[in-house]
Amino acid sequence: MIFLEKIAESRIVEAMKDGLFDNLAGKGRPLVFDDDRDVPPELRLAYKILKMADCLPPELHLQKEIITLQDMMAGLPDEAAKLQQMRRLNFLTMKLNMMRRVSPLLQEHNEYTARILEKLERLPQTKKSF
Repeated sequence: MIFLEKIAESRIVEAMKDGLFDNLAGKGRPLVFDDDRDVPPELRLAYKILKMADCLPPELHLQKEIITLQDMMAGLPDEAAKLQQMRRLNFLTMKLNMMRRVSPLLQEHNEYTARILEKLERLPQTKKSF
């Protein structure tokens, strides 16, 4: 294996001397690495291909559109325009909620549920005698 590393290193040095790396795109700018630690290893390649093809799942596309619309509405001075965009926002939110497998209310309150279960576990267990 060391032999292959030496061959690769010598070819890289030759290419540098010949100036083959001088006109590369992004020269002088920092590299941007995608943080995919949260993605399971078996899905990383598929996600990367979809990202490079600029393909988003429909749910994420709708979420992105909702966030953009919310940001745009914050800067609208006209109440009539805000009302029209609010209707569109409500429609998109309803559409997103219908696409989900689980109710968004159940997803939002997971933390609350966990805290209730913690409190119930801390309660002293009482035995009922009959």
